[in-house]
Amino acid sequence: MKKVMLVTGAGRGIGSRVAIMAGSRGYRVVVNYIKDQASAQRVVEEIQSTGGEAIAIQADVGDLNSVVRLFNEIDAKWDRFDVLVNNAGMLSNFRVEDATEEDVSKIFRTNVFSTYFCSREAIRRMSTKHGGNGGAIVNLSSVAARLGGLGGGSGYAATKAAISTFTLALAKEVGKEGIRVNAVSPGLIETEIHNVHGGITQMQELAKTAVPMARHGSANEVAEAILWLASDAASYVDGTVLDVAGGR
Repeated sequence: MKKVMLVTGAGRGIGSRVAIMAGSRGYRVVVNYIKDQASAQRVVEEIQSTGGEAIAIQADVGDLNSVVRLFNEIDAKWDRFDVLVNNAGMLSNFRVEDATEEDVSKIFRTNVFSTYFCSREAIRRMSTKHGGNGGAIVNLSSVAARLGGLGGGSGYAATKAAISTFTLALAKEVGKEGIRVNAVSPGLIETEIHNVHGGITQMQELAKTAVPMARHGSANEVAEAILWLASDAASYVDGTVLDVAGGR
């Protein structure tokens, strides 16, 4: 039976490429989105156009009740769960002295709470402790976790450092229960998320001088790393944060 993969925030950017690539490789794919139904549906249709299976499910993954509903809908559709890709996220663009409670709450809710809540529900289904067959969780960290991020990005960097540490801690917690937990740490990748910091053109120029390979990366390159970590080819890789950053 085909494995089921949930990709959060999969309507655009890296998430959409992960979902489409997973569909082409035989996964049944759940394309999660929060607002942009049209983009999520386009991803589903692209997967289906090549014979793959996919559904789009709306859910705010920073909210626990929404996450529970999301997983219940997956259960009702396919009654199995194998891979979670915690991709949903956002950048920040505020200085610490200007930060509001809403600013800090929003970015931690989007980047960290979502990862924690989705992992909770995935473990309840995959863990051999709960009668599951095991599986894999791949989290999205960032090189900002160790470099501090761009100007105004302290909130983002802090959340991604939390994700990297959470990945290691969770791997130790559930490794004996058949679940591998890893993360990818992208660098300067060409996606529209960079509109928060001046847009893609500015990111491309920065990459020429800041990246040893002197270029930015693509969403496909990150997706390949995620699919590898999710696959049996990475069966002895656990608790690892894999940089996909051109040497940065």
